[in-house]
Amino acid sequence: MKLNTAISRPEASILATNKMLRNTYMLLSLTLLFSAVTAGAAMYLNLPHPGLILTLVGFYGLLFLTTKFRNSAIGLVCVFALTGFMGLTLGPILSMYIKAFSNGHELILMALGGTGVIFLGLSAYALTTRKDFSFMGGFLMVGILVAFLAGIGAVVFAIPALSLAVSAMFILLMSGMILFQTSAMVNGGETNYILATVNLYVSIYNLFLSLLQILGVFSGRE
Repeated sequence: MKLNTAISRPEASILATNKMLRNTYMLLSLTLLFSAVTAGAAMYLNLPHPGLILTLVGFYGLLFLTTKFRNSAIGLVCVFALTGFMGLTLGPILSMYIKAFSNGHELILMALGGTGVIFLGLSAYALTTRKDFSFMGGFLMVGILVAFLAGIGAVVFAIPALSLAVSAMFILLMSGMILFQTSAMVNGGETNYILATVNLYVSIYNLFLSLLQILGVFSGRE
């Protein structure tokens, strides 16, 4: 009986991990699609950007609700509300790039393609090697806080160079977050697929915007 128990535990752990990964990537795919739909709707309706304060309030408010109800069906509703809202904030930004640059569509596609390559590459690396990147947690949290405050400073004081530096920082930090979150799912550090989905979505969202800004500076044709 002890031998059977010893054998079943690793098997149960593998099954739980596979289920976690399957649920996370399924929900992530759906939320990205829903976010794209709301972004497209915002562009079609020519909606204005809600502004920094409203964006932050909406994001953190919905994030709080998602975290609170992460273990219930309401949590799924909150996830779609959060990602849909972020899509609405993304639409006006994309419209701005299309209007400001003659190659705006190309910039968006390049940023989208770069985001996809980075996400798939880092996820595949973490999944295949199964390395534990939990040691990066503290560094990433501090780095994101510093970059976030620097980003607010760049917006408030209108410092283009600082804004560009923040975008470069976010590319590195969000890449690290993808490794960290994927590793946590593989190694049992994260067992809630709703929270895992939100963390990956936010990483992808910020990675895309950061790439878009850098491409706009260096490759945009006004």
